[in-house]
Amino acid sequence: MAADFTSEMELAARLAREAGELTLRHFQKGVETRWKPDASPVTVADVEAEKLIRRRLHESFPDDGIVGEEEGERAGTSGRTWVIDPIDGTKSFIQGVPLYAVLIALEAGGEPVVGAVYLPALDELVHAARGAGCHWNGVATNVSTVRRLEEACVVYTSARNFERGPGGTVVRERVERATRVMRGWGDAYGYVLVATGRAEVMLDPVINRWDIAPMIPILEEAGGRFTDWSGRRGSLVASGVGTNGLLHEEVLGVLGGSAGGGD
Repeated sequence: MAADFTSEMELAARLAREAGELTLRHFQKGVETRWKPDASPVTVADVEAEKLIRRRLHESFPDDGIVGEEEGERAGTSGRTWVIDPIDGTKSFIQGVPLYAVLIALEAGGEPVVGAVYLPALDELVHAARGAGCHWNGVATNVSTVRRLEEACVVYTSARNFERGPGGTVVRERVERATRVMRGWGDAYGYVLVATGRAEVMLDPVINRWDIAPMIPILEEAGGRFTDWSGRRGSLVASGVGTNGLLHEEVLGVLGGSAGGGD
């Protein structure tokens, strides 16, 4: 019998919402920003949100490991690991743009089995667990049924990331020519758009584990698919493409089978 992760999914959803509400105290308030060595920003909202999530998770599952963007890894003994990004889209956050999210995932045996994404400024919650379906604000949701790439909406995080990712900027140009519309509605929001049928493809030339771990169960339970640009599935990859599933192989073909790269 397959493991039931419903209670963990519900906890992840509650914590994502709670941490998201905390971030709103700082949103559009001119929060002070520190820039890390990799040129990514961090604010007091990131730090406070991650501390809150870590504390709540440890109270509920003290034997589980935890990996977070801001505080690194705490090893566990259960064979399970929670993966946290307290604010995915911090650059949007500090600009006062509402397209940022709190991300929480659970990996069991190295497999992402629970995902929760909460967009506090939009009050949108998407969460899923293996075998339990994907839910958008409490209602079951699915990817789109678009089957033709020329009719697809493609989203991405940053045009600059294409310079750092596999294939360089020429890949972005190939995708844009092959599809109906291409927009930078990226970070976690892009994957949410795919999972809820509002876009067909999300491209990430450069990703980290905490960026993508929740998206795998969310996309797959919504009927979609996630791999890196070479077609490899999992959260320990360096590039990412999420689709409605129907277009996945064709998208990989346009990407040219580029190997993952980045940090």
